[in-house]
This record gives sequence, structure tokens and C-alpha cells, in this order.
Amino acid sequence: MADKKVEKESLTVEALQSKLVDLSKEQMNQRFQHVAGQLPKTHVIRQTRREIARVKTKLNAAKK
Repeated sequence: MADKKVEKESLTVEALQSKLVDLSKEQMNQRFQHVAGQLPKTHVIRQTRREIARVKTKLNAAKK
């Protein structure tokens, strides 16, 4: 967990934006899989949503 936190802090604004796009695409794919009944671990949806929030928080902090 600590490794991920250090990794996010060292990312540039461009890297955070690209990570946000990737996470959004992943979230969309997870929603499709969940609706189709092909997602066995439904907790990953919540994890992805929270990760998106973390990245958005870092982006907003970088803008200020």
C-alpha cells in the first residue's frame, strides 16, 4: 500500500491524466462485465472508483 502512495505522488500531471483515462476505461469495462454476469470479483468496481477519486484529488491539488 505504501508503494502505491509513493508512486502516485511522483507522477506528473500528464501521467495522472493518462492514468485517469485508463481507469475510466477500466471502470466502463468492469460495468459491462458486471451487467453481463462475467465479473466474479465485484469488489474491484469499488476499488477502481476509489482509485479514480484519488487520481482526481491529486490532479486538483496539482492545479492549485
